[in-house]
Amino acid sequence: MKRMSIYRILAVLVTVIVLFAACTKETADVRLAPTLATTQLLNVTSNTATVVGYVVSEGSGFTEKGVCFNIATAPTIANSKVAYTGEATTATFSVALSGLNYATKYYARAYATGSAGTIYGEEYNFTTLPVVPTLTTVAITAITGNSAAGGGNVTVTGGADVTARGICFALTHNPAVTDIKTSDGKGAGAFVSALTALKGNTTYYVRAYATNSAGTGYGPEVSFTTLVDLPVITTAATSAITKVAAVSGGNVTYDGGGTITARGIVWSLTANPTLSNTKIDGGTGTGAFVSPISGLTSSTVYHVRAYATNSAGTAYGADVQFSTLADITKLWVVGDYNGWDNSDNAKFILSTITSNGDAEGYVFLKSGGFKLATDHSWSDGATFGDGGSGKLVNPGGNIAVPADGYYLIKANIGTMTYSITLTTWGIIGDATIGGWGTQTNMVYNPTSLTFNLGAHLTAGTTMFKFRGTSDWGINYGIKPGISTLVAGGDNIPVTVEGDYAITLDLSHPNAYTYSANRWGIIGDATPDGWNSDQNLTWDATNKVFTITVTLTAGTIKFRANDAWDLALGGSLDALSTSGGNIPVAAAGNYTVTLDPWGLKATVTKN
Repeated sequence: MKRMSIYRILAVLVTVIVLFAACTKETADVRLAPTLATTQLLNVTSNTATVVGYVVSEGSGFTEKGVCFNIATAPTIANSKVAYTGEATTATFSVALSGLNYATKYYARAYATGSAGTIYGEEYNFTTLPVVPTLTTVAITAITGNSAAGGGNVTVTGGADVTARGICFALTHNPAVTDIKTSDGKGAGAFVSALTALKGNTTYYVRAYATNSAGTGYGPEVSFTTLVDLPVITTAATSAITKVAAVSGGNVTYDGGGTITARGIVWSLTANPTLSNTKIDGGTGTGAFVSPISGLTSSTVYHVRAYATNSAGTAYGADVQFSTLADITKLWVVGDYNGWDNSDNAKFILSTITSNGDAEGYVFLKSGGFKLATDHSWSDGATFGDGGSGKLVNPGGNIAVPADGYYLIKANIGTMTYSITLTTWGIIGDATIGGWGTQTNMVYNPTSLTFNLGAHLTAGTTMFKFRGTSDWGINYGIKPGISTLVAGGDNIPVTVEGDYAITLDLSHPNAYTYSANRWGIIGDATPDGWNSDQNLTWDATNKVFTITVTLTAGTIKFRANDAWDLALGGSLDALSTSGGNIPVAAAGNYTVTLDPWGLKATVTKN
């Protein structure tokens, strides 16, 4: 009960008490004037409400009591009314009003009718709640294999603002906004909706919806069936690429609601090939398939797409581009340096897939001459020599070598050209003793076919490169993601200062590598045990790394760069990465040396 209603009742009761207190026995049969109060409003809905009345004084009696109401103020029984039909002797009575209009303001008050006429209680007003919107669902049109057009019409807003509208659809009856839905504006009136991302040859159920503060209303359900859609297919990555063949394929992940009657790959020299180009059949149905491609041309760019066909047509996967391998040219270098031994013992130069037939390699040559050969037959067609001005001819004369040295040899039997360049290898950079102005030369080891150098390198922002000619025409650095040295590559950074054993290996054509390692000893015979290394320093006179240190009886190993990625052990005359710990028989002061290129060491007690 509302607080104001209670106050009103109390006021009436006080008045009654005062009147009774003023009476005497002589006036006890005098009846009070009839008095009525409207005391409470309850349970307002969109079409009902309950009003409570209270008879304060019945006077000479009432023949009817109830509640009257109207959409205008001061309602009377001449307007709408509902008579109370409950217990007649009760002072409080409640009446349920029904059949009200939604979202409408009403005025109501209690009434009571007696012999003296009709009296009324206080006036209350209330507004009924809104209802969900009323709308229609339009028929579905523009049906394809994956889309359609629909919509609806909000004919009644329900007494509140329509804040959302659209259509909802599902594969089952009576779709709701918890299923897939569109959002197509606000307010009353007609709207158009687009249904997308549908599955082919599938039945969908659709209802228009509209939402206001009372909730969501739905239009009648309609249904439709999509057409067969195009398949969905992916093109597999190309693999097993050779000079004349490759392997491709695809995967039919969706049949479009129809039967896959054909699938496979198509390929051509231009992008986005179709069935009008070369095709390879891959069977029928969904799923993955493999398609070998043959009859290709070496060093050529091809495009391939997977395809799949059903009654709706043919769909294609993405265009995948690949290049067949180039003809790799291998030319044997035969001459004075090896006693003209034209066998597999001869050095060779190679082209790469991307070098356009240019073959190259490094060979230590003796003064005199050499020729290039594609095989060991010495036939004129397989032998190439000097034709003057850097030109190759069959069989040609000997290519002159002016002096002993390490040469870069380049040749292309497609263009019939060649060049040889004498190199002097070393390191140069601000990490080196000579900075960027003076190259520190390396020493060639004909046994290991590598260039070696022991040198102190500084750290921080310092770096170096390998250089073969003073004019920088031949130099090597690094590139991210490439494990071999790159001609003209980036500078090589030095992160830890120390004495390094640096090795440059140019003996494998087009696969040049290097290493730069700091060496130390570690073990339970060393001062720090197996916890940290005792670093060796470079002895430029004796060409070894060395340290003088106090050792205890125990064992040691040689370790590079304070890590176990590279370690040497075993016999001091033949160290190996698989060798065991090196024993130290007795405690004392020792001089330890290491030749990391010759894999030899000494452990000498002083």
